[in-house]
Amino acid sequence: MKRILICLLCGFLALPLFAARSLKVVVEAGDFERQDCVVSVSVPGWDVDRKSGVVMFEKVGKKKKPVKCQVIWKDDKTPVLYWVLDGITPSGESREFVIQQKKSSAGTGTMKVEDTGKALVLKQNGSEILQYNYATVFPPAGVDLSYQRSGFIHPAYSPSGNVLTAIQPKDHYHHYGIWNPWTRIEYDGKMYDLWNLRDKQGTVRARDIKQTYQGDICAGYKAGLDHYIFTSSGEKVIMNESWTVKAWNVGGGFLWDFESGLDPATELPVLIKAYRYAGFGWRATEEWTKENCEMFTSEGKTRQEIDGTTARWIYTTGQCRGGRSGMLFLGHPDNYNSPEPLRIWNEGANGGRGDAFVNFAPTKNKDWKLMPGKHYTLRYRVFSYDGEMTRERADRLWNDFAYPPKVTIKE
Repeated sequence: MKRILICLLCGFLALPLFAARSLKVVVEAGDFERQDCVVSVSVPGWDVDRKSGVVMFEKVGKKKKPVKCQVIWKDDKTPVLYWVLDGITPSGESREFVIQQKKSSAGTGTMKVEDTGKALVLKQNGSEILQYNYATVFPPAGVDLSYQRSGFIHPAYSPSGNVLTAIQPKDHYHHYGIWNPWTRIEYDGKMYDLWNLRDKQGTVRARDIKQTYQGDICAGYKAGLDHYIFTSSGEKVIMNESWTVKAWNVGGGFLWDFESGLDPATELPVLIKAYRYAGFGWRATEEWTKENCEMFTSEGKTRQEIDGTTARWIYTTGQCRGGRSGMLFLGHPDNYNSPEPLRIWNEGANGGRGDAFVNFAPTKNKDWKLMPGKHYTLRYRVFSYDGEMTRERADRLWNDFAYPPKVTIKE
């Protein structure tokens, strides 16, 4: 009997502290007013092998209000808890929450991922947000096969269902919705172009799906891609990339994060040379021309002024068959060469049609040397909407992204 008691006691002490008590979480708004802001906190001491869930409550006076939340595990197995700081939280104020590890309901599954066998489709309440194409998409019949591509986002939608991206337009068959190649790469003393596919110097291909996320707060995925160069001796992977995309359960539009992780794949560095465009690009719907869409940046620039300037954010709003919609792109202040230079098409593009193209181009005016053994990250947030965007709303969304509320676990 004594031996049994000792074993039980040892087993109890081996349990993580989290299982034995609740934890208090304090969220401080900081310098900015918050509205329906996504927040997160790493949860220490949580046994990731346990199948029990987590429940969260907000302390409102003497009451406890249930709060939907979701856990996502990082690559190092650290659990991170996500939820939405709902409503308006004035600057300087704080809110208190309690989390408990215990069996919880499966949740509504508001945010879902559908795998079609060729693509991942992220959904919110059944409405499609975006599609990540991991299977190769070939160009139209009669077009050079070098234009084939995988590893891109299309379609990306507005909440009402307007498609806001385009792929393989006749004027630029190498444009693929939302994609992230580099135009001038120096490797082992030679130059390569991974953007202009017709030059047949290189490309980017989807490799695998590492993880998917779905639940009450987030739907998303982590995918692997490879950057190839084409040499006289064959194809060679010189850089590995990861895309972590998370769409959030907030109202008023589709809010999603895009994180690109870059890792040189050989023992040689990869030098991304300064060039007028490269990196995170968006080819907008072909419904938009100079006649029915407009652009605006955080620095107050309009379409004819934007190209070559820097900005924290840029939005484009235009008329679609289903009504007026747009997309706001936010660049993170930790990105290389932030605030990043922009490459956009002005109203004279494509023989005067004025199609919409937007590119955050961190290497537009500055080289970027990527060293073997080091990891490099670029982060962006996207908000698609119906109707109009305002400067005040864009600033609020950027502040939430760039300087999120401080979240602290209290004993």
